[in-house]
Amino acid sequence: MRKWTALFFFIMFLIGTDTFLISPLLPTLQTKFSVSTERAGWMIGSYTLGSAIFALIAGPLSDGWNRKVVMLCGLLGFAVSTILCGFADSFWTMCLFRFLAGVSAAFTAPQVWASIPAVLPPERISKTMGIAFSGLAAAQALGVPIGSWLAVFSWSVPFWTIGAAALLLAVVVRSSLPDMKPTVRQAEKTSVFRRYVPLLTSAKARSGFLAYLLLHLGSGTAFAFVGKWVADRFHLPVGQVGTVMMFLGFGTLLGSLISAYVTRKLSRIKAFSFGMLLLAGLYIGAPYLPGIGYVTFVYLIIFATLGILFPIAMEALISLHSSIRGTISSLANSTMNGANTLGAWVAGILYVQFGGFSSIGVFTAVCLALSLGMFLLGGVLQKNELKHTTPSP
Repeated sequence: MRKWTALFFFIMFLIGTDTFLISPLLPTLQTKFSVSTERAGWMIGSYTLGSAIFALIAGPLSDGWNRKVVMLCGLLGFAVSTILCGFADSFWTMCLFRFLAGVSAAFTAPQVWASIPAVLPPERISKTMGIAFSGLAAAQALGVPIGSWLAVFSWSVPFWTIGAAALLLAVVVRSSLPDMKPTVRQAEKTSVFRRYVPLLTSAKARSGFLAYLLLHLGSGTAFAFVGKWVADRFHLPVGQVGTVMMFLGFGTLLGSLISAYVTRKLSRIKAFSFGMLLLAGLYIGAPYLPGIGYVTFVYLIIFATLGILFPIAMEALISLHSSIRGTISSLANSTMNGANTLGAWVAGILYVQFGGFSSIGVFTAVCLALSLGMFLLGGVLQKNELKHTTPSP
């Protein structure tokens, strides 16, 4: 059982590392491919676009397939496409390979969450879920900086390393995980998108997902260009940018570890409201800080706060409808990646055309304020489910 827990952790760690890897490498890749700042953000956005589109169908579809096979195929596709990123010879080939990596991740990640209850006893499910989620936070704390340090040798090395590690994990999946075939009833389900009907017809659910989109749009826009901003503002090489990003990741990891404690002490609504308002102020003020030490400290606080808030928001969405949690997870994943895709594009425009990183800070603060309003006015943070209606097959 421990080897499965470790396997799930490392799968999420690799996916998280690959998701955030481009941000600290953006200045290097921008120079390598001679691309404008406005367009450079699409090397981030292409990955999240592929994940956003296919997350809508990957989770629900895989309910009718052998989860082990889906995970194995997803990891193999993820490995090959990520390795190819290291051989990209132009901006557009990099975007293509990043898009394919995002598609593969969209099929892989949902299998982790769905496989945990299938292979582990009930008393270990909650703990293992937490360990798997910490893999994403650890990716920011360790995976991204390590990738940045490897890029000192060559920008291709991080991609080749992640791809090789994914191939190794695919071997472990093939040899250690049991088959997880669907029941006859699951296999007979024919309509994927009917499962979204209870969410589409609920005002509360619509408010929740719009608020979730705004939350990730704001935070994703700021994150997309924070690496380039610190490089431009403080003249840092890629290795030092990676060190700054490491502290951001440690902040997320810390926040995720104390999120449940903070929620118990303050209540879900109070913790979320205070955190969102704090973030809005910090994002506006951060571009005016005088030194890299101050910036690193403030962003450590920002990402620790995000680490607290993201589980609260996800828990609120998951609790909307207990019978379609897999569908909610897929829609939440698609919403997050769609927001990050749009954020990468918006960040490039704001950075060049509207006053640099300070305009990104204001945009992020507005998105967070609107998100908080939608969460509160829609009643999403209150602990009551939607009326259970089972969509027809």
